[in-house]
Amino acid sequence: MTITAGFSQEIIKDEVKTEVKETKRQGNRIKADGVAAVVGDYIVLDSDVNRRIAQIKAAGGDIGDITNCEIFGSILEEKLYAHQAIQDSIVVNELQIRSQIDQQIQGILGQFNGSMTEMLNFYKKDSEDALREEIYEINKNQSLASQMRNKVLEEIEITPEEVRQFYNDLKEEGLPTFGTELQIANIVIIPEVTEASKQVAIDKLAGFKKDVEENGASFTTKVLFYTDDAGSKSTGGKYTLNRKRPRMVKEFRDVAFSLQEGEISEPFESIYGYHIILLEKIRGQEYDVRHILLRPEITPDAIEKARKQIEDIRTRIVDGSVTFAEAAREFSDEEETKFEGGQMTNPTTQDFNFELTKMDPEIYGQIQDLKDGEVSPIIQDGDRENPIKFKIMTVTNRIDDHEADFARDYLKIKRLALQNKHFDALGKWQEETIMSTYIKINGDYRSCDFNGNWLKNK
Repeated sequence: MTITAGFSQEIIKDEVKTEVKETKRQGNRIKADGVAAVVGDYIVLDSDVNRRIAQIKAAGGDIGDITNCEIFGSILEEKLYAHQAIQDSIVVNELQIRSQIDQQIQGILGQFNGSMTEMLNFYKKDSEDALREEIYEINKNQSLASQMRNKVLEEIEITPEEVRQFYNDLKEEGLPTFGTELQIANIVIIPEVTEASKQVAIDKLAGFKKDVEENGASFTTKVLFYTDDAGSKSTGGKYTLNRKRPRMVKEFRDVAFSLQEGEISEPFESIYGYHIILLEKIRGQEYDVRHILLRPEITPDAIEKARKQIEDIRTRIVDGSVTFAEAAREFSDEEETKFEGGQMTNPTTQDFNFELTKMDPEIYGQIQDLKDGEVSPIIQDGDRENPIKFKIMTVTNRIDDHEADFARDYLKIKRLALQNKHFDALGKWQEETIMSTYIKINGDYRSCDFNGNWLKNK
């Protein structure tokens, strides 16, 4: 069992110690907060279980029937993966990790009715900055643990024969039932960006570059005032790129890796709009950059033209002049779906089927009232690449809930079989790594009935 990490941990490098680390007040009594466990270079405090529970609730999770022993076991697992990740020289993306903290702080504050003082008292921190640093360490070790799991699983594959054997085993135990599934198609029309709008964005970026280079203006300040990249605005447009681990679109990487320290690029285009990049620092394979993104303005005329086009397409489908699939192939601006007649691919299963109870809530809201074959009203939508787009949707097929069938549900069965193989591989890795890692469990937790051999008594 893996449960989202909590907000208390410490790394110990030399001598393993188990004395009391801190105290907390309970009424008029003082309870010692000692070391509940040591896993490699990590310690787990007695208070970590309660903090883990608080974090799960802050994220909207439900503890349900999960016991303290199960939560404690999940903390041990995480420390084991993180410890081994460090031994294997796995590194993390610091900027990406820090970018999560604001949202986490707001979520936790909600548990304390917005009181920063109560939150700091609960986590025994003197300042918000101290809490942020602790959360950073938690995020970092979550990332280490996740990457270590991925490393264990990265070369595991499954053959068709293994899938068939897994299915046969399921038949003996009782085949699962798959819920009602829908196949959905859409046609998307994106307002055209004029050349004049593109040139305005390019000229603005060129002006920013000139102001920084010739007048000493602050690049970071211009990010805060002008960038259209909401994801990096709060960090001054900063990203860390690594030559060995591609991140960002190719155009962005190519420009960033061509710069010298302190150099600002010329304006360039990507699928998101137009950028300039400042290369701040090169650290071996890592490049610290800041960028400004401008999306060319979409004119009212272009928006109205796109709306009229989608209205005309919908009318022609409804009156039978053209089928939905034909219209998608002819007119849709969504490259991922147009050549499949508008059929949308489920990102989880990689087929065309969307299980009703597991469907993305936004997609469900757009098709929930549609009868099979009915064309939706025009929907105005947007995404990171296209702030405005128009679409129509239809349900092309409905598959009622049914017992798993090898031919019809092969991809789902394959996914289940691979998950089962992953589970076995992680169990084997954990068992072996526990035996080769220094682990000590203290106090009442020694009486827990762990899934893993944490007490090394088997």
